[in-house]
Amino acid sequence: MNLVDRVKNLLLSPAKEWEVIKGETWTTADLYTKYAIILAAIPAVAGFLGYTFFGLSYGFGTIKLGFGTSLTWAILTYILSLIGVYILAFIIDALAPSFGSTKDMVASLKVAVFSSTAGWVAGILNIFPALGILVAIASIYGLVLLYMGLERVKSVPKDKMVGYFVVVLIAAILVYIVIGAIVGAIAFSSVAFTRPAF
Repeated sequence: MNLVDRVKNLLLSPAKEWEVIKGETWTTADLYTKYAIILAAIPAVAGFLGYTFFGLSYGFGTIKLGFGTSLTWAILTYILSLIGVYILAFIIDALAPSFGSTKDMVASLKVAVFSSTAGWVAGILNIFPALGILVAIASIYGLVLLYMGLERVKSVPKDKMVGYFVVVLIAAILVYIVIGAIVGAIAFSSVAFTRPAF
């Protein structure tokens, strides 16, 4: 299946698409080279353009980041997003036996990668940083994809599904908070925000 069809099907008919994904043979390299590294670039590139050319608007004006700061942000966001997906897959896999599933790192990576689709695609809105809240809202759909992926690809028993999802969700939130803190600390360490003179 091509990339565009996979994205469209995951966003519009996820239940059916997860069944297709479950039956597909993937490798870790394929999941990254044929899907993740392409889609993870969307929010990074859009954010780079947005922070550099449009900036963030506040009540007192617009703050644009310099080319170097924006580029650092984009590169870190991109790399750590790909690392974060792998960490999430590792967590999904490590927790699987506790919730009646089996360890299968490639299946866990399928869930982590494909459930990230909504957030990566919504990342195009980062071109206008003020729309960042919409990216966050659209990314919530990724939770639906995560739940469906865990249920179908990891074959978790119904009675343990909610517990598995909640534990994975908490772990994912923690992973992405750490990633956000790292990106912010490094990329924005040289940015000085000053109050406007009146």
